[in-house]
Amino acid sequence: MRSGVIAQKVGMTRVYNDAGEHIPVTVLRLESCQVVAHRTEDKNGYTAVQLGAGRSKVKNTTKALRGHFAAASVEPKAKLVEFRVSADNMIEIGAELTASHFVAGQLVDVTGTTIGKGFAGAIKRHNFGGLRATHGVSVSHRSHGSTGSNQDPGRVWKGKRMAGHMGQTRVTTQNLEVVSTDEDRGLILVKGAVPGSKGAWIVVRDAIKSGTPDGAPRPAGLRAAASK
Repeated sequence: MRSGVIAQKVGMTRVYNDAGEHIPVTVLRLESCQVVAHRTEDKNGYTAVQLGAGRSKVKNTTKALRGHFAAASVEPKAKLVEFRVSADNMIEIGAELTASHFVAGQLVDVTGTTIGKGFAGAIKRHNFGGLRATHGVSVSHRSHGSTGSNQDPGRVWKGKRMAGHMGQTRVTTQNLEVVSTDEDRGLILVKGAVPGSKGAWIVVRDAIKSGTPDGAPRPAGLRAAASK
């Protein structure tokens, strides 16, 4: 099992394939995605790498995190995420991952926080049809109708689809295809939509249902030391 990466959502655009067909893609950008710490079986009970991405001002970083980044000899990061990895896929602390970590055509799982919509009604939130336009219904055409049942159980069941807070939840979209990558600019183009707003932090992993392709670099696609 390889590590994933932390990317930032730039937005959506389109690219064209050899047949002239346009493909809608989401552009993800890698910015200073480095290994900050290790989690080992002996010390922590599991094997993982902690990655950091982006840049954070020192004055906005807590004293504890300053020491954490100083121990790894990396600049303060804006986002930290742990990735479970197998023992043979551990990456050295301080190593920087690039867009070449993924190869064109492979499938990935993308995790992000959806755009918050605030308080929404049942029609917008759950695609309800609403009440009738006439025949006894006045004012409450967009209401969700009855929510309860009889004397038994005499309450509203948990999970009942009603009006409430919509969006701003952690969502994983599975099996999205990597259309292409640009290592020099740190860009990953993923086919289709990705949860989250522009500028949001996105976690990209090898698709759990299809596995890692044979052509993917192991343990990771790393930036060469000479190009730093």
